[in-house]
Formats: sequence, structure tokens, C-alpha cells
Amino acid sequence: MASQDWAEKDFYKILGVSKDASEADIKKAYRKLARKYHPDTNSGDPQAEKTFKDVSEAYSVLSSKDDREQYDAIRAMGGGARFSAGGAGQGGGGFEDVFGDLFGGGRGAPRGGSRGNPGFGNSGLPPEFADLFGGGGGFGGFQPTPTKGGDRTASTSISFGGSINGTKIGLREPNGEVIDVRIPAGIKDGQKVRVKGKGQSGAAGPGDLMVTVNVKPHEFFIRDGNNIRIHVPVSFPEAALGADISVPTLTGETVRVRVPAGTPSGRTLRVKGAGVKSNKGDGDLLVTIDVAVPQKLSKEAEEAVRAFAAATADGDPRAALADKAKL
Repeated sequence: MASQDWAEKDFYKILGVSKDASEADIKKAYRKLARKYHPDTNSGDPQAEKTFKDVSEAYSVLSSKDDREQYDAIRAMGGGARFSAGGAGQGGGGFEDVFGDLFGGGRGAPRGGSRGNPGFGNSGLPPEFADLFGGGGGFGGFQPTPTKGGDRTASTSISFGGSINGTKIGLREPNGEVIDVRIPAGIKDGQKVRVKGKGQSGAAGPGDLMVTVNVKPHEFFIRDGNNIRIHVPVSFPEAALGADISVPTLTGETVRVRVPAGTPSGRTLRVKGAGVKSNKGDGDLLVTIDVAVPQKLSKEAEEAVRAFAAATADGDPRAALADKAKL
């Protein structure tokens, strides 16, 4: 920074201290302001960045005995007035003529470097304040804050039973290492499992491994959210007259289901709580009734069916179709 800039800036005011502030007072004030305006805590805020630079500049000058004496002398003589560096019509010489003897002539910063952008190392902080942010910052030009390594991804397929009851699988790394992955009970097809610390390495620790779980379909049970759907065949007499039937569940046990008399094929009956168990509540077992039609009839069965048909000849199940089909 040029000496003229020193005359224009009130470093005591910037730090919020008096002109007779002690070294300890100046250090305390800077610590408080640096923590408040450091880019690490004000990401993307240009005003905070400017304030931080101003505060750092003020501390750079006032924390040095020699620089502070020179600054006080400049302020006392210049009174904050503006000067131009030379030029005609400047009676008595330009700014550098007035203050040149303080710095050995010409513009300059007594402690080296430009005062317009004070630098205290990569973190933007003096060494004695490196503890404020772990020695680094993450804003343009500052040393980035250490970050975790990136996540890795993988996928696996498990059985339907493994998804319901939970299971454990092993994923083999190219180097031969096997990563154990615990699959929680109730996981759904396509959900992910996080394995902490098995991702890419990083300065702040490794990332995680994200495993996508694909569930193989079951030939009988069909998952619908936390509900389980099944299709159960019943005979015509059971559907017509009603019956109590046994149906399998996920646990391997059976439950009794009441089929009401006159149940048509395709009707779904619900068994509460017999679906997938979860901490948000248990699903249900949804039993869809399929009325089974015999492929072969004995002579006696055929006669019985004919008798039934004769007894119910006055009922036409298709009587309303013509009206429903009208456009």
C-alpha cells in the first residue's frame, strides 16, 4: 500500500480500538474480527471478504512497532488529506516528497509486499492466529478446508427373502479385500445402503460406499409398498357357499381367511399386519381370490353341474352387458 493510503485509512477505527491501545488490545480485537469476517464463515460474501482484508491490513500495521510509529507519524502530519504523487502545480512537492524519508523514498510497505492485499500465508491469517480455522480457509486464494473423500458406488442383488428378513453380503475389492454389507430387513428394490468409511480417501477422512440393492422377484409373493399381494385359488363351491381357507404368509406360517359366500373371482381380502414389518408400521397381506374351474369332471360331477345349471337357468350373468356396451 502507498503511504498516501495509510493517511486515508483509520486503522484504529477499523479494529475498534483507541489510539493508545496496547499490543494485547490490538491482538484481541483482530482475533474477534478475523473470526467474524473470515471467508470460511462468509462464503460468497464479497463485503465480508473486503472487511476481512481491511481488518488484516490494519492489524499488519498496528501489530508492528515500527510500522505503527510510521503510521502515527503519517496520520499526524497528513491529517488524512489527499496528496498526489508529484506533478506540476503541487507547491511543496507531491506525497512522496513529504513522506519519502520515512520509507527511504518512494512508495512502499515497510514490512514487504503490498498493503492493498495483506498476506499472512495461505490461510490469510497471521501464524499466531492459525488456530482460528485450523490453519486454512476455503475462499479465493486461501488454502482450502480439508474435505472428506468422495463416495463410491456399487450394486448387488439379493433374494426376496433376504429383503424381508435382512441379510449380509460380501463385496470383493480388486485387491481382494471383502467389504461386508449388512442389508436391513424390509429393504425395497432399488434402495441404497451406506457403508461408512469405504469410499475414496480424503484429507478429512474417507468417503462412503453407496450400495444399490436389487431384489429378485418371488414367484408367489408380490411386494406393494409394505403390503404383500398373493393370489389364492378357491373352488366354485367355496366361492359360492363361503369357506375358511388357509393361506401362507412371509413367516412360513399360515393364517385362516374367511371367504364370504358369493365371492367372485378377483376379489381381494385383507389380512391386517401380515405384510412387511417396519418401524413405521406393518403392512397387510392382500389375498386375491381366483375361482378355479375344474379341467376335468367325473360323470357324477358333470351331472351335478348340469343340475346346478338347470336350477339357476333364470339368472343370466350377462343380462346387463348390452346396456353397458352402448356408445
